[in-house]
Amino acid sequence: MVTPAAKITVLLVEDSKLLKITGERLLTKAGFIVVTAQDGEEALRMVRESPPDAILLDMLLPKIGGQQVLLALKQDPVTAGIPVIILSSLSQQNEEKLKKAGATAYFEKAKMIDDVNSGKLNEAIAKAVSEARLLKPQILAASNKG
Repeated sequence: MVTPAAKITVLLVEDSKLLKITGERLLTKAGFIVVTAQDGEEALRMVRESPPDAILLDMLLPKIGGQQVLLALKQDPVTAGIPVIILSSLSQQNEEKLKKAGATAYFEKAKMIDDVNSGKLNEAIAKAVSEARLLKPQILAASNKG
């Protein structure tokens, strides 16, 4: 469970109302601050307005698909350091391709409840955010040199 002192804001990008509500409840119960977006366009707008600590991203989204959202986030120096965890019903054969594109981790939607309850997803989020926070000063220093 995430400690209150280390509150982590997670953007959950999911177009299914049921999965969005379920995910939001589970993650909030686990101690995360959760904001939601229902499509890729809304997600990109929200990230640029108020960057979260981590993003849980569905792949099959209306307006702008998850893979395009991932690429847009990783190509923008302002959002490139935000960990993106894929949460999808697509088979895991896409996992390596998505990780090469910048995804931090891959979880199957069908196992989301089990992964949150067992702590696997929570730990992946906390670890990714911790690593991103450690790298942030290095990224800022490198971008200021350019």
